[in-house]
Amino acid sequence: MTNSPRPAVVLLSGGLDSATCLAIANSTGFAPHAISFRYGQRHQYELERAEKIAATLGAASHRIVDINLAQFGGSALTDSAIAVPKADSVEEMGSEIPVTYVPARNTVFLSLALALAETLGSHDIFIGVNALDYSGYPDCRSEFIEAFQVMANLATKSGVTDTDRMTIHTPLIDLTKAQIIAKGLSLGVDYSDTLSCYDPLDGGKPCSHCDACLLRQKGFQENGLTDPTT
Repeated sequence: MTNSPRPAVVLLSGGLDSATCLAIANSTGFAPHAISFRYGQRHQYELERAEKIAATLGAASHRIVDINLAQFGGSALTDSAIAVPKADSVEEMGSEIPVTYVPARNTVFLSLALALAETLGSHDIFIGVNALDYSGYPDCRSEFIEAFQVMANLATKSGVTDTDRMTIHTPLIDLTKAQIIAKGLSLGVDYSDTLSCYDPLDGGKPCSHCDACLLRQKGFQENGLTDPTT
């Protein structure tokens, strides 16, 4: 008798990192249940990509959850009056936390993923945060993830009553963008299906000048490749 794969919740934005994270969860024996968010972001192209990625990479299910962080504003990704910063190279990117940071976004997303995990009887959540080639967001650091995991095991019925503890998996956190891409390619991720851009042009074409685009291009270049979306 074959044991069924353990269910896991995977946060899926439609971008490069989360697609790789989904592929890793699938390849390590989990049954991944993808969750994406319509949170008042600048564009919906990434959600279209998330739906395709979930189907292509074998997610057991895919939910798009509606919340509205645009009610609070405070970010170029949720307030169209704030311009997305652009540059011509990674070297020109600023060192301060950019205006594309969405206040408390990963805290909100992980909390909803935690609720889904409990209803699925899952003790595993995957999130594609990265603390090397990234824009400096505070909720992408290992310190935040470790603190959230402690909270998750204090705040939930499963954390208090089950013998299995809730685990927040961050398989990309210590990888460069080039290493993430290499890992994804080895697992069959089609990066032409992904979109990382903060401010895409009509039709979902990447702008090639925002932080996310520049870091992504750098990762492909370091693998001797061209980003298939450009």
